[in-house]
Amino acid sequence: MDNIIALLKRYSDSSAMPNIELTDIIEIIIISFIVYQIIRWFKSSRAWMIVKGIVVLLVFTLISIFFQFDTILWMLSNSVAFAITAAVIIFQPELRRALEELGRKNLVASFLSFDSPREEEGFSEKTINEIIKAVVEMGKAKTGALIVIEQAVALGEYERTGIHLDAVVSSQLLINIFEHNTPLHDGAIIVRGNRIVSATCYLPLTDSLELGKELGTRHRAAVGISEVSDSYTIVVSEETGGISLAHERSLIRNLNGADVKDILMRSIETRNNEKSKFKLWKGRRSHEDKVQ
Repeated sequence: MDNIIALLKRYSDSSAMPNIELTDIIEIIIISFIVYQIIRWFKSSRAWMIVKGIVVLLVFTLISIFFQFDTILWMLSNSVAFAITAAVIIFQPELRRALEELGRKNLVASFLSFDSPREEEGFSEKTINEIIKAVVEMGKAKTGALIVIEQAVALGEYERTGIHLDAVVSSQLLINIFEHNTPLHDGAIIVRGNRIVSATCYLPLTDSLELGKELGTRHRAAVGISEVSDSYTIVVSEETGGISLAHERSLIRNLNGADVKDILMRSIETRNNEKSKFKLWKGRRSHEDKVQ
């Protein structure tokens, strides 16, 4: 009996509420702020997609531990140091930019800002119509154009290579931007939501050998950005006036305005379906919590 009482006393002592001091509260606030800024940085860069891949590898590692796949675990354990080095090399531009932004950031304002983040607005049917109208007109006039429509993967690092605009998408503005001998006609524009965020942007060129030799820099840049993001990129050839669209490492050529609109509208429907499924899942969860 004495042993049971001693055990209960020791358990109650170990599970007692610890004393929380002012320094503990300050430490929690600092850690929360750092974690929040790291998450924001990941979501605003390509690193977010790579993090998803890392999560898949972690799940695979847990499965290997559960089923005791000794050979796989040995390979994973011996590649950790290499993976850390590779991550530093891969994220070197993003890490440098994050440190630069941290140096410019007003920490007091960041702590005192309680504004809830707004949901990113996707591009609308009206924006698609304006883009299609401009693309068709530029194709008739054989005006070269390169229009990148951002999706889930942020294109901030490519946006910074151009000139900041932040203008509502309109066919007149697009045609004026890509008009010959204008200051902004060279390079790509990036469309985020319903706004043109940047012009004269530099895009990575693809190394794919599957593209024809007759294709120029615009087409290779369109495929190149599709290899590192989920964006839709519309290309108007300056030589032929032909319209092409690059997405998911592939280039679809010889399209008309209706074809491009159909592809972009399907992307809107897919995004809306994903949002409705998420809202339905949240509604079910909240309903189950209320029932319980």
